[in-house]
Amino acid sequence: MGQVDYNDGTEVNDSEVDDQESSPDSYEVITYPADFTLEGLVSKYKKGSLIIPGFQRNYVWNIKQASKLVESFLLGLPVPSIFLFTDEKNNDQLVIDGQQRLKTLVYFFDGYFGDEEQGARRVFRLTGLKSTSPYAEKTYKDLEQSDPAAFNKLNDSVLRAFIVKQITPTDNTSIYHIFERLNTGGTQLVGQEIRNCVYHGSFNDLLCELNRLPSWRKIFGSDLAHRRQKDVELILRFFAFYYDGDDYSRPLKDFMSTFMNKFKRADDEKLSEFRRIFSKTCDVVLSHLGERPFHIWSGLNVAVFDSTFVTIAKMGDAPPADLQERFMSLVSNRDFVAGVRGATADETIVAMRMSLAELILLGG
Repeated sequence: MGQVDYNDGTEVNDSEVDDQESSPDSYEVITYPADFTLEGLVSKYKKGSLIIPGFQRNYVWNIKQASKLVESFLLGLPVPSIFLFTDEKNNDQLVIDGQQRLKTLVYFFDGYFGDEEQGARRVFRLTGLKSTSPYAEKTYKDLEQSDPAAFNKLNDSVLRAFIVKQITPTDNTSIYHIFERLNTGGTQLVGQEIRNCVYHGSFNDLLCELNRLPSWRKIFGSDLAHRRQKDVELILRFFAFYYDGDDYSRPLKDFMSTFMNKFKRADDEKLSEFRRIFSKTCDVVLSHLGERPFHIWSGLNVAVFDSTFVTIAKMGDAPPADLQERFMSLVSNRDFVAGVRGATADETIVAMRMSLAELILLGG
């Protein structure tokens, strides 16, 4: 049975927690090492052939930490490898582990510490090194002018990368699980946070846009975006069940990931369709069911949400005038309640609650 997560506002269901923590099916994945010079890596990043996902944890190193990394290369000390995922379909290489190291090198080679768009950039001098270090307070240009040998050594230093390619199945869902396992430091990313990293693109941008709709915020029950992107994940969950629900299979997290990957670079026409369907459904739900309609027991019940939202989306432009009464009948139905509070990720339970929602909400 569900219980509320007071940090979340959604109802926690043991079945869905188990589903989120499930291990993946077997994959055929090849991994091989590749040694890049630092100069080559920085060049690849600037050309856009190395992609750091937009939601990746922000750059969090301070200048002393960053300086120590650069010094390690200058001293010839070993540095941990980075991991790159290759999407051959789009010829992308996604940085799934090693963002802090890569961006440190980009900053140092550029001469400024921090991102320009975030402001407060400063000259990147190697800071926090021993006063006796020949590299203390040096910039990249200082090395070029005063110590050509060290400058060339840094440019030619090698950072090993492990290149990961998924062979089968061809859905690229392994990247989610790889990222999930590599991302273990600090506050671990979960669910939609990971998808935001690994399936970035026009569809992800749209999900974030739709998440700001005033009607959706009233339905979700908070003016503020959820700090762990549970609200964005619900929008993705709706689209996945609306379009591909007939082919649903566990685990639910891979079902949603597969859908997001399929449309991550959706064209303007498809994005307009998504936008129209979701906006219209939000308007119908809000006008007929009111604010926070899915907060029925101890919090927002995601299974009531997905079955109801998908069914209402299928109604077109003419929802029944008594939709509120039908909805109350639905959430009072014994079988439906069992299907939204028990094993909610099970294929048979999903099919059952979707069928009941259509029968009661759409029935004559």
